Amino acid sequence: MPVEITWWGHATATVRDSGVTVLTDPLLVRRLAHLRRRRGALPPPQAARADLVLISHLHADHLHLGSLARLTEGTRVVLPLGARRAVPGLRRVARRLELTEVAPDQTVEAGPVTVRAVPASHDGRRLPVGRHAVPALGYVIEGEERTYFAGDTGLFEGMAQAVGPVDTALLPVGGWGPFLGADHLDAGRAAEALARLRPRSAVPVHFGTYWPVGMDAVRPHEFHSPGLEFKRLATHPAPDVTVHLLGHGECVRLEADR
Repeated sequence: MPVEITWWGHATATVRDSGVTVLTDPLLVRRLAHLRRRRGALPPPQAARADLVLISHLHADHLHLGSLARLTEGTRVVLPLGARRAVPGLRRVARRLELTEVAPDQTVEAGPVTVRAVPASHDGRRLPVGRHAVPALGYVIEGEERTYFAGDTGLFEGMAQAVGPVDTALLPVGGWGPFLGADHLDAGRAAEALARLRPRSAVPVHFGTYWPVGMDAVRPHEFHSPGLEFKRLATHPAPDVTVHLLGHGECVRLEADR
């Protein structure tokens, strides 16, 4: 059975493997504070239906309470350890969702699929006033294939060893503003991550969706170009990796090869 990956925009994607639907970092709104969705239609209602939802870290564009409220009652949501203490608003969604906190190397099962939390190099606090140290995570989804969702991360020592063998990598290649802070992947660093991880295929995410209101003319290439730039740059350090550059709402089907 092929694995299907649909990119809805930003870090939000659906991975369907072995009949199990996994949704990453759901952000399902047109406007978030000073950010507006500048490209791509809003994800349709079916995007909020999943067997398992993965939250990589506590930043509001990755842990968005309003989007979690759209999930079907009883949906299991996996979060970094300490999230419920750090984000009081999670108490409201906990009344209708099943929240599970994990640390790196811990696993969660959903039918025939196992999800393993892996480290990420990123400030995982709830900003701008986060008081508790909650680690950012990535996840490896293993069923017919192994799919790595990096969340938000920079390159870090031992990355390949921590993540382990993967078939497909969903890697962030940009951001939501004209400048990327520390501990992020841009197109070049994401290409280097491919060289370390050596998956068979990659899907760039976390670019070309949200942008600050009134800043359309400020460094616009940082909004428009990261996906194409990543695909171009990846050909040198990782020539054997197939990069699937998806549009918003587009899906790629990947045949299992194990």
